[in-house]
Amino acid sequence: MDTSEVRRRFLNYFEERDHTVVPSAPLPSPDPNLLFNVAGMAQFVPYFVGQQTPPYPRATSVQKCVRTLDIEEVGKTTRHGTFFQMNGNFSFGDYFKEQAVQYAWDLVTKSQADGGYGFDESVLYASVYYEDDEAIDIWKRVAGLPDDRIVRLGMKDNFWSMGIPGPCGPCSEILIDRGPQYGADRDWEAGDRYLEFWNLVFMQNIRGEGGNGKEGYPILGELPKKNIDTGLGLERVAYLLQGVDNMYEIDEIFPVIEKASELSGRKYGADQIDDVRFRVIADHVRSALMLIGDGVTPGNEQGGYVLRRLLRRSIRSMRLLGYEDPSLVELLPTSLEQMKKSYPELEADFPRISQVAYAEEEAFRRTLTAGTTIFDLAVKNVKAEGAVQLAGNQAFQLHDTYGFPIDLTVEMAAEQGLRVDTEGFRSLMKEQRDRAKADARAKKAGHADTSAYRELREKGVTEFTGYDELATDSQVRGVLRDGAVAGAAEQGETVEVVLEKTPFYAESGGQIADEGLIVGDGFKLKVLDVQRPVKGLIVHRVEVLEGAVQAGLDVHAQVDKEWRISACQAHSGTHVVHAALRQVLGPTALQSGSYNKPGYLRLDFAWSSGLDQATRSEIEEVANLAVRQDLSVSAQYMSLPEAREWGALALFGETYDDSVRVVEIGGPWSRELCGGTHVKHSSQVGALTVTSEASVGAGVRRLEAFVGMDALHYLGRERALVRLLSENLKTRPEELPAKVADLSERLRVAEKELEKVRAGQVLAAAAELAKAPKDVFGVAYVGHRAPDGVSGGDLRKLAIDVRGRMPLDKPAVVAVLSVNDGKPAVVVALNDIAREWRLKAGDLVRTAAEQLGGRGGGKDDVAQGGGTDPAGSDKALSSVEHAIGHLVTGG
Repeated sequence: MDTSEVRRRFLNYFEERDHTVVPSAPLPSPDPNLLFNVAGMAQFVPYFVGQQTPPYPRATSVQKCVRTLDIEEVGKTTRHGTFFQMNGNFSFGDYFKEQAVQYAWDLVTKSQADGGYGFDESVLYASVYYEDDEAIDIWKRVAGLPDDRIVRLGMKDNFWSMGIPGPCGPCSEILIDRGPQYGADRDWEAGDRYLEFWNLVFMQNIRGEGGNGKEGYPILGELPKKNIDTGLGLERVAYLLQGVDNMYEIDEIFPVIEKASELSGRKYGADQIDDVRFRVIADHVRSALMLIGDGVTPGNEQGGYVLRRLLRRSIRSMRLLGYEDPSLVELLPTSLEQMKKSYPELEADFPRISQVAYAEEEAFRRTLTAGTTIFDLAVKNVKAEGAVQLAGNQAFQLHDTYGFPIDLTVEMAAEQGLRVDTEGFRSLMKEQRDRAKADARAKKAGHADTSAYRELREKGVTEFTGYDELATDSQVRGVLRDGAVAGAAEQGETVEVVLEKTPFYAESGGQIADEGLIVGDGFKLKVLDVQRPVKGLIVHRVEVLEGAVQAGLDVHAQVDKEWRISACQAHSGTHVVHAALRQVLGPTALQSGSYNKPGYLRLDFAWSSGLDQATRSEIEEVANLAVRQDLSVSAQYMSLPEAREWGALALFGETYDDSVRVVEIGGPWSRELCGGTHVKHSSQVGALTVTSEASVGAGVRRLEAFVGMDALHYLGRERALVRLLSENLKTRPEELPAKVADLSERLRVAEKELEKVRAGQVLAAAAELAKAPKDVFGVAYVGHRAPDGVSGGDLRKLAIDVRGRMPLDKPAVVAVLSVNDGKPAVVVALNDIAREWRLKAGDLVRTAAEQLGGRGGGKDDVAQGGGTDPAGSDKALSSVEHAIGHLVTGG
């Protein structure tokens, strides 16, 4: 049975039993503690914890998930994978244990001809929480399982919680006995014999603080409404039904292994190490396909970093299999052919997905070249110091700056006979992750500490009136200080205020929050920020300018009119620029993020190369023509499927309700899902000028622009600059480019001639220097500080020239030094007899470079070094002389 068929049967089964089919949430997680969704119940957490009222009593979904905590184990076992799919059925205070067991057992054991999975009942077992006698009774009655096929397990294995105080409950799992070839009889924890493939969570309790992760925390009582959260591992069921040993050999994954085998000429199943590499490739390519499909782009932070690591591990694994050419162009389409059966949107979006992935592979191929050079230098320095270990900070630099996976560094170091301080590396990685998580928590509201917001939300949804008006009479629902409900707030305090209704737009969709005032009888509040910490609740962060504010008081909320006008111009301008991009570059130039504030917009979009000036000008012209045409701007609500059918574009990573708001500019020219505020006609955007376009990651470009008065101010500054240049260069504005080009060429020629003169002067000193060497214990030594500004190349020529003019019948050493742009450089050259005396240029130049606060190295006859401290120049030359004496005399 194909994996897509396993998926289809699950959704059909529960839809026929009155479950609402809910699309998978995007892979990026809104939870600040997680990068990606890691469980089927992820998008339903607000319903389980009471933050939101569920719109349906029961639901079913197939949730896309990514777990990367054990990425190093991928391919080494049959269970570890990064991307997986979790089938789930959920009840929010509707049915409970018995119905959940009935559904699960029926679907699992029903014949395939009747729409089930057709598992043999005789090899199925149930595990239960050891105190849950009710569940044991249900399994006996519903499934007819005898006592010896019901296993009691402890809290660690069969009790679920979110890891924080809140809802929890016992679990019950369906296991299959795969036979003695997979492990010992009745051994529930070791091996792969008794494989759990469906977990039923009976969410009935409330837990408190404490415990050591999965167990040991107190159970405080029962939930007023008992819920069901189940998870069936799609890949596990697929490989059980397809008769293969592990998830890597199912229909959605194995074709990538076959393609990798074909490309590399290596056979899967012939070598254990190669097999791990094949599995890494197949898993990571599929994960990358799904992540890019959900809007993640390669980068150096958070989700982008994980995607980059997955792509680079797969590319590196192909190279280790002996395939040196670009591989994703072959592997990614192979994965697409399998995954589009369940996710047809991938095929439509594949031009963009492949563009991002291929650009990252090309960047990594360049990185391997650059990083290998840095690695070789680090290894050389370690060996020169007599050490046998590459420091953790060096491994981290290779990883963080050059994209080298740590396993690549370890492998390359081992080839050089060195170890790597992996503990130091992992410590630095942890510090980086902790900083990223702290930053994410600062930017997002998580599920913890929202009780005060939920309490106010239970009184009703905050009505947003800002689409139609900028001023609203309202009432204070509550005042919060440090996340807790407060009685009142007085002048000088900064607190949060919730109103019954508000015209203030809460930051979302790339648009920052409104500013303005909230005034009442005897008090005035300045609005600093507006957010939605829980769905349906708008919270204003305010500074109390006058008087005191408390719940129940009447207020007049007034948005700053100029602020809102400029904000609307920027947000509508973002839509206009996005449409212009797609018109000029094509449909793959899809927005992947945006930010707009009054007068300014920033738009990130998928594109693999920079835009030339002509293309930028064309995009700007198309956008301004749309503004000039005074296109109508309208918004209407519809279902999400209707919006997609209508061609409306959605932002990556956003989760949308069943009813969505679609903003149109000029009809089909621009249709996007958007909750932001906009102008009424495109002409109200005003002037629009693109100010910059640059890369922000592999396959992602960023375009910035000003709109309205800010655009005019920008153009005014540019005009003033052109006028100033024209006056100084005594030329007409239209002739400026030619004038500047002429001056630049003349300057280049002059600098080149000056360089020749300087080099000639430097080299002219060679003959004089060679005439009067200093005798250092039989070695002819010349130590010379050249004039400042001599380039490293000329310095090298001088050293070699002087060496060539010195007597051939005795050892000779030449050391020359110069300071260029504040940085000293030194070159040491030796003749053949000096090398016979066991003198080495590399050793001598390192001695000099130490006095300059730097390093050096090179061959035995010529070596070069430098540093940052020009004050050590004289000491550097004398240190070479002392080193010669020390080496010659052995003293």
